[in-house]
Amino acid sequence: MTSRMGTDEEMGQNKSNGWMLDQKLDQPMDEEAMRLKNMSTEKEISTILLLQLAFQSLGVVYGDLGTSPLYVYYNTFPRGIAEPEDVIGVLSLIIYSLTLVPLIKYVFIVSRATDNGQGGTFALYSLLCRHAKIKIIPNYDQSDEKLTTYNYCSYHEKSLAAKTKRWLEKYAYRKTALLVLVLVGSCMVIGDGILTPAISVLSAVNGINITHPKLSKDMVLMIAVALIIILFSMQHYGTDKVGWLFSPIVFVWFLLIGGIGIYNICKYETSVLKAFSPVYIYRYFKRGGKDSWTSLGGVMLSLTGTEALFADLSLFPVPAIQIAFTVVVFPCLLLAYVGQAAYLVQNSDQVVGAFYHSIPGAAVVIVMLVTTFLMILIMLLVWRSHWMLILIFTVLSLVVELTYFSAVILKVNQGGWVPLVIATVFFIIMYVWHYGTVKHYEFEMHNKVPLAWILRLGPSLGLVRVPGVGLVYSELASGVPNIFSHLITNVPAIHSVVIFLCVKYLPVYTVPEGERFLIKRIGTMDFHMFRCVVRYGYSDLRKKDDDFENKLFDSLFMFFRLESLMDSFSDSDEHSLCDQETEGSRDDCLLNGNGNAPEFNVNSNISSGDSIVLVDSPLPKNNTIMSSSQASKHSEVDGLEFMKRCRDAGVVHLMGNTILKAKSGSRFYKKITIDYVYAFLRKICREKNVIFHIPYESLLNVGQVYYV
Repeated sequence: MTSRMGTDEEMGQNKSNGWMLDQKLDQPMDEEAMRLKNMSTEKEISTILLLQLAFQSLGVVYGDLGTSPLYVYYNTFPRGIAEPEDVIGVLSLIIYSLTLVPLIKYVFIVSRATDNGQGGTFALYSLLCRHAKIKIIPNYDQSDEKLTTYNYCSYHEKSLAAKTKRWLEKYAYRKTALLVLVLVGSCMVIGDGILTPAISVLSAVNGINITHPKLSKDMVLMIAVALIIILFSMQHYGTDKVGWLFSPIVFVWFLLIGGIGIYNICKYETSVLKAFSPVYIYRYFKRGGKDSWTSLGGVMLSLTGTEALFADLSLFPVPAIQIAFTVVVFPCLLLAYVGQAAYLVQNSDQVVGAFYHSIPGAAVVIVMLVTTFLMILIMLLVWRSHWMLILIFTVLSLVVELTYFSAVILKVNQGGWVPLVIATVFFIIMYVWHYGTVKHYEFEMHNKVPLAWILRLGPSLGLVRVPGVGLVYSELASGVPNIFSHLITNVPAIHSVVIFLCVKYLPVYTVPEGERFLIKRIGTMDFHMFRCVVRYGYSDLRKKDDDFENKLFDSLFMFFRLESLMDSFSDSDEHSLCDQETEGSRDDCLLNGNGNAPEFNVNSNISSGDSIVLVDSPLPKNNTIMSSSQASKHSEVDGLEFMKRCRDAGVVHLMGNTILKAKSGSRFYKKITIDYVYAFLRKICREKNVIFHIPYESLLNVGQVYYV
């Protein structure tokens, strides 16, 4: 019994020691990441370029907001105008809605919550992921923080931000709820974005009926379809060319609607300017009751395109967006709405014939609500704002948006269900894909092989090392993937150079090209094993990359040079340190008992990592540093030549062709999700060999089935 207990204790001790050894060997790549960060540079935007970008943003960002005056009043008064005072009340609602939501909330507050200039729902989520551990896939590594674009801050333990952070991180369901909120917001943007261009073009083309009343609606529809096809066919030319093409048109459009508004105010009714008083909003609701409340669905259309203002920050810098809105868009829109109100006060029977009926676009309000909730967390965790400012922002935003939401939800059956259905379909696709990806990653994590096990096999790994380079693709940034152990247990040979390649997605908008490849040596030099983490941001385009392999080896060659350089500096620093330690007692240390001065020298037969020994030598002290540099240079040349020879022998890409299946005892909805929906999405998704342009003759798939 005693021997059995002793054996168990020894096994537990060995397991603990093995885990500690693996943790020591598989350290985060902080040092390598910091070297790459120090090489990057930032660009500044001149004033002239900023004004040019502000002008370009008119043609890309503000098209929806600019065309909203075409259909707002008609959707607000679908049965006609009962009293002229109702026009004043609606105008007051429009004025304060444009002021509170696009101007104050988005242009001056939300636009500051950018991810290094990137806007949108995912940008807010990435900011939160960097300030709290809320990612569902736990692939965080300390080396990620060394990225140029990875900005974050620490908190005081007792601060409100720290308490909020702990509250979010405590339970998994809170992280999942936040992810669902982000996916809902993103899908609503897609649902709204599909319909909004059609609404805007239809509304603009319908104006032809005013001068040509005999023109049929079918003809108007065909003209609108033709224009939409032309517009979308020009998108592939890029934002720069499209912006320069449409910016003058949109700029003239804003000047025209603003000028027409001034004309209508002067000609028809200057008293509409009293709508700047919020009192008329109260009177409008008091007089109209439920009808006034439901009419908010039409007023809501005046905010169409507001969320695009924030999402398109990835195309233009924040100051350019702010300049364009405050100088051109906002004043011209106000003049246009005030001018239309002045005309309708005198011509209340023209509201139906003047503007086109459109679908009440419901997804817009939901996106605004999602942005508000995310902004609350941003103000708490990222900005660390005072609780009073957070409260004011929350109350003002929710009062306006929940009011509109309650009115819009009543009109879902009138067409608002269309963007909601589209958004629901995209949400199911996104969530199922994320669910399957998480399960796949968890299985990889639980079945990875400790690095210490590989190193115990020795430099040959217990196999025949054949000429060539083997790139082992994995989801893991630490440890050894299960496919590698599966491979070497069935094939008694492996390549002379093995590189564990991990493609990793970080909560940043982009990874600079110079910081994309993070390389680290595994074991000693005679192992010829490396780990390479290829890092991408959420906005990085991963099309067919013909140069991926070349970029990988260029980064590897640069790693050899940096490694040699750092070894040389390390030896020089050790030598200087020895000199500094003996400087204070030079008279006692420089002379030995025989009165002779000992010199430092490095044995040419030992590596640069070995210790420096004291020997009696007539060589000057500088030769020590020269010998170390020469040894490092020699090591660099040998490593480069060996790598080039192995590359010339052939590069093989080893990928895991894994199939995810639900366990036999799983519930039916899990089986449908994993075995059918996720499997279908994996089948139609581009594989890594296509993305990285890997030739099939260099591809080796290692098949495995994972049951989750």
